[in-house]
Amino acid sequence: MEKPKNPTSSNNDEIDLLELAKTAWDQKKLIISITVVVTILGVLIALVLKNEYTAGSTFVPQTTEKANIGGNLGGLASLAGINLGGLSGGSEIPPSLYPKIVSSVNFRKDLLNATFYFQGNSQPITYEYYYDSVYQLGLIPLIRKYTIGLPSLLIKNFKANKYNNNSSNDFGLINISEKEFEHFKRLDKQISIQYNEKEGFVSLSFAMPEPLMAAQMAKYAEELLQKEVIEFKIQNAREQLKYTEERFEEKKIEFEEIQKKLANFRDKNQNLSSALVLNQLEKLESEYNFAFNIYTELAKQLEQAKLQVSKDTPIFSIIQPVTIPIEKSAPKRPMIVIVFLFLGLIVAFGYIFGREFLIGLKEQWNIKKLERLS
Repeated sequence: MEKPKNPTSSNNDEIDLLELAKTAWDQKKLIISITVVVTILGVLIALVLKNEYTAGSTFVPQTTEKANIGGNLGGLASLAGINLGGLSGGSEIPPSLYPKIVSSVNFRKDLLNATFYFQGNSQPITYEYYYDSVYQLGLIPLIRKYTIGLPSLLIKNFKANKYNNNSSNDFGLINISEKEFEHFKRLDKQISIQYNEKEGFVSLSFAMPEPLMAAQMAKYAEELLQKEVIEFKIQNAREQLKYTEERFEEKKIEFEEIQKKLANFRDKNQNLSSALVLNQLEKLESEYNFAFNIYTELAKQLEQAKLQVSKDTPIFSIIQPVTIPIEKSAPKRPMIVIVFLFLGLIVAFGYIFGREFLIGLKEQWNIKKLERLS
């Protein structure tokens, strides 16, 4: 059976809601005042925040199949002690690892040295110089940096100076200065790269205070990423090409020496027909033929290695090229004002009801205190 509802509990809930509504109505001026103040604060923040423009591109990395560079020539080359069949190209960086490349220290250091033009300046400057000497912080970031973040900034500088003064980088390790670290944190917020595994395309974007700057930095980051991928992809092919060139030069010298030795022997023994001379001639001719075969195959292998470098070089099909943005991407000023409006209402109602709750607790405590005294 269904439990009968308690009319007293229902009445109490209704009374409580009516009391809350009455309290809010009585304090409507205070609620409106708090909401207006917080909303005005939101408007000021929205106006002070600097504009940001985001430029980007979309491209598809074209992968290649693994190929054995040695092929059918490995057997002949192995006669000279050269193992061509074991070396192959085809090592690739999957697009899912592109964000790891972008967040690497070397990549971000290269971005700090990226040059671009901006409005009002005819000379190109680097990203690092722009934020060190040209860019002006807005009001909110400035307050946060020199008030809220001041203690932590002083501690970081003290630790960094202590480390830099008492140690030296003699271990071949990458050293990052405190200023570079601050740039890196900003870069992490400005650059974005995403890989769509289903469709197979990569999206890269870069945000800057001006549209032209954003487009230039996005283009530089795109080219730098593609360069890193290409360098890694053709690394094996380049090593194979270098290895083949060295072996080719060695066998070329050996072949020319045997060729010269055979020619001298024939010149000195033109009119002799003894068995000993014929045996030596056959031996030299065998060495010459063997060296010639290896030299010929290595020459072919050298051409194949050169072609393999070109073959392994990945191609990036640009779907959406980098364009100069027209509209800003941030801040969303209407959204900021709306958020602060609701925040003002929450603060106002929280203050009113919280104060009433505390007053009620105080009255109950006073009543209990009087009851105890009586």
